[in-house]
Amino acid sequence: MIKEQLNNLPESSGIYIYRDSFDNILYVGKAKCLKNRIKQYFMSGVTNSKVLALVERIAKLEFIVTPSESDALSLENTLIKKYKPPYNILLKDDKQYCYIKINVKQDFPRLIFTRKIIKDNFTYYGPFTSGGRMLVDCIITAFPLATCKFNFDKLSKNFRPCLNYHIATCPAPCVNNITREEYSKTIKQIQDLLGGKTELASQILTCKMNNASNLMQYEQAQIYKQYLSLLHCFRGGSVVVQNKLVDYDIFSITTNGQNTACNRLLVRGGKVYDSCNYLVVDAGIELEQTLTSFIMSYYNLAQPSKTIITNIPLADQTVLEELLSKKQNKKISVVCPIKKGAKKSLVDMSKANAEEFLQKNQSKEEKKYLASQGAVEQLKLLLNLTKYPTRIECYDISNISGVDKVASQVVFTRGMADTKQYRRFKIRTVEGADDFASMYEVVSRRLAHLNANDVEFGSAPDLIVVDGGLGQLSSANKALQDANQSIELISLAEREEIVYTLTNKQGIKLPRSSYAFKLLVNIRDEAHRYAITYFRQLHNKNGLRSSLENIAGVGKIRQIELIKKFGSVDNISKASLEELSSTPRITKPLAQKIFDYFNR
Repeated sequence: MIKEQLNNLPESSGIYIYRDSFDNILYVGKAKCLKNRIKQYFMSGVTNSKVLALVERIAKLEFIVTPSESDALSLENTLIKKYKPPYNILLKDDKQYCYIKINVKQDFPRLIFTRKIIKDNFTYYGPFTSGGRMLVDCIITAFPLATCKFNFDKLSKNFRPCLNYHIATCPAPCVNNITREEYSKTIKQIQDLLGGKTELASQILTCKMNNASNLMQYEQAQIYKQYLSLLHCFRGGSVVVQNKLVDYDIFSITTNGQNTACNRLLVRGGKVYDSCNYLVVDAGIELEQTLTSFIMSYYNLAQPSKTIITNIPLADQTVLEELLSKKQNKKISVVCPIKKGAKKSLVDMSKANAEEFLQKNQSKEEKKYLASQGAVEQLKLLLNLTKYPTRIECYDISNISGVDKVASQVVFTRGMADTKQYRRFKIRTVEGADDFASMYEVVSRRLAHLNANDVEFGSAPDLIVVDGGLGQLSSANKALQDANQSIELISLAEREEIVYTLTNKQGIKLPRSSYAFKLLVNIRDEAHRYAITYFRQLHNKNGLRSSLENIAGVGKIRQIELIKKFGSVDNISKASLEELSSTPRITKPLAQKIFDYFNR
């Protein structure tokens, strides 16, 4: 079907969407020419491992034609934010970066911490990737400032200053303790600090720290020391770009063929003050495409400066400028410096940071990959599965002698536990300790949700794992047949750690050192843990009910008080008469009844 579509693709700009066999969105991309870009994914010369893994899972292709490249880039960004496809760049921080804003037009301006920039009379400073609130506390400690929301012109004559005045973090303009001119000087000092001039604040805090230390106020001295450390990081070592108060956002990208890293360097007031590295996952064909997607994702969380600098030329540089300028309502330029100079030095610094970060994290990232997605790929090969098992569901039964029978469903997506998809069941139809019948019931109930398109249970599994041997495997297979579902199925025996499949009932012993074996055991153990946790909750609840409800006068509230104090029915049964009678809501006559019940 896709091969037929490749011959009939339009040559206009637009976005393309790849879906898997369960209609899940895998990747959203933008193209100047849809026909040329999409065909690149299916050419034999592709070597990028992420692209190859993506292409293997593509079952459906969709595209949307747009009037311009700018519209395509905007729509791509919107769909990525909405659907969060696994093969697109996804910055994990789900909140805006923080800013500090000041309305200098007010008589007594306040310092306000915010995560949103809106059109108002305030001057914004930032963004700060971390320590924003602590920086506000640091500034107010060095330069006392009002933080309340009172309108000082409307206060009563007998108004008294608050605690902040008495601890010397507010100059109390509410009671005319400071003139507007003196207050304005403080605001100017704060603006200088936020512009990178931290020397005066450092001197003030150093003096406060030394005084606190001399007075043996060591905890307070430690706080001042933390503020000084924050100012040092904020200043960023005073790396001077040039003798101009320029603001730049610098982005660089590097790859080793398997992993990719981006660095973001911020220059404010002519000085480098923040650098951050990111490992990125993106199935873009070219680095330019990935860097553009990264920049768009980053500016979903932050505001751009007027100049964006990149280490490689972007094919859609003009489109990116147009889109960001329109979004921010100001002229934004994107440049890639080639000649030597301040901008080129900054780009080289940014790229060097990205390369070092990639090198240090390569072994860590590879280990994480091998233990998750790599283990899933290995599992597919070792068990000769027909498809890559993206979603693995595992089921386990837990009970004691057929009492309080429960089952668990745990889900691993791409080799990682997906705890939001976990489910638990009470066995309803089985009498006694029949694990085979219990397995049939729980798998049947899960498949009933699948047949009913119940989105609460997530998408269909690519592989079902049951805890047990051939009996559990056979029961789960019967549930699949009765539900008219064709899903690959295996079982894992607990003691021998042997894998049974429907085509190999002699059992398969996976190499114990393999990542596939460790992943399978981890999934089975997680299902067992989740099942037995639920069983214990249910069993303790029922045990409490069966024992304490037999005692006249012990209702639900008193049961709760007893279990709060003693922790379990067993501890209650061993308690003395004095301990029981000292329990809230338990009278002495009732304590005697409880004592007699357990000691008769």
